[in-house]
Amino acid sequence: QVQLVESGGGLVQAGGSLRLPCAASGSIFSINVMVWYRQARGQQRELVAAITSGGSTNYADSVKGRFTISRNNAKNTVYLQMNSLKPEDTAVYYCNFRSRFDNVWGQGTQVTVSS
Repeated sequence: QVQLVESGGGLVQAGGSLRLPCAASGSIFSINVMVWYRQARGQQRELVAAITSGGSTNYADSVKGRFTISRNNAKNTVYLQMNSLKPEDTAVYYCNFRSRFDNVWGQGTQVTVSS
C-alpha cells in the first residue's frame, strides 16, 4: 500500500509563490502517474497538473504558464511549483498516486491566496 504525505500549503498574497511537495512511500510500482487536484469551497475537485513516471506532464488551462509540476523518482516525490498566484487558486490541494495496483489520495493541504 502506498502512502502520501503532502506539505507546503499556507497563506500567500496574490502574485506570490508556493511549492507543494508530495512524498510517496510504501510499495511503489515504478510505472505510475502523480497528480495534483484542488477543490475550492462549494466546487468540484479539479485536476491541476499531472506527471507520469516517464516525465510527461499535463496542466489545466487555468494554471498553464504559472504552475510547474516536477518529480524526483529517486525520492518518490512530486512537486507543484505555483507562481503568480491568484485568489481563485484558493483551494485544498490533493495529491493522487495511480498505478496498476494503487489509487491513493493524500490528506490535502490548504492554499489561501489573499487579494
